[in-house]
Amino acid sequence: MNRVVIAGATLAVMVATLAASARAQQPNTPVTQPVINVTASATSALPNDRLLAWLRDEADNADPVVAAGEVNARMAKALARAKAVKGVEASTTSYSSYQVSERNQASKWRVSQTLQLDGGDFAALAALVSKIQAEDGLVLSGMNFTVSTSARRAAEDALTQQAIKAWQARAQSAAQGFGASSWRPGHVTIQTSDIGRPVPMMRATAAGALAAAAPPVATEAGTSEVTVTVSGEAILEPARR
Repeated sequence: MNRVVIAGATLAVMVATLAASARAQQPNTPVTQPVINVTASATSALPNDRLLAWLRDEADNADPVVAAGEVNARMAKALARAKAVKGVEASTTSYSSYQVSERNQASKWRVSQTLQLDGGDFAALAALVSKIQAEDGLVLSGMNFTVSTSARRAAEDALTQQAIKAWQARAQSAAQGFGASSWRPGHVTIQTSDIGRPVPMMRATAAGALAAAAPPVATEAGTSEVTVTVSGEAILEPARR
């Protein structure tokens, strides 16, 4: 029994010695550093300087060629009128042609197309929309105010610097709260977003009957909030003892 115990103890010492020797030959294992996630944002309300408007034309006919001809003629007239207004960008979108079947009625073809208008002169664009509705037969289906690309980029550049400084201040405060001697940034992301004030959409079928007598479109641009958010890791350095 004694020999077995001694031999076992000797073997255990030999294993422990070999393990210690192996650890000594391996590179030092890096010390895990605490990481905290920090988020900070900067927001600014920008005056909307662009107006988008969509006007829709639609025709129903048993002959798809006739329906398309009606839409094409009215759209061409409206498009020419829009392009004659300085500062207004006009384009056509959402062309569709499909067959409609209703109970107890003969099948017919429905053709529709949308005219998109974009401009910075709200009064001129509103007057144009009213004229197209009254004289060309198109119907206003929606409007939206927004911030121009150049104004948005300038605001985002300034807000990015503010958000970064706010993020750094928050990371510094958190590091102090955790008792770290210092910190360094890890993986950090920067995101931008803008929220405009939506304008209610009108159904073309409901507004169509009022197109000829529609009063001038009222416009109130309002503002859009542009926000830049910085989020990421702050790697803490343990306090030195």
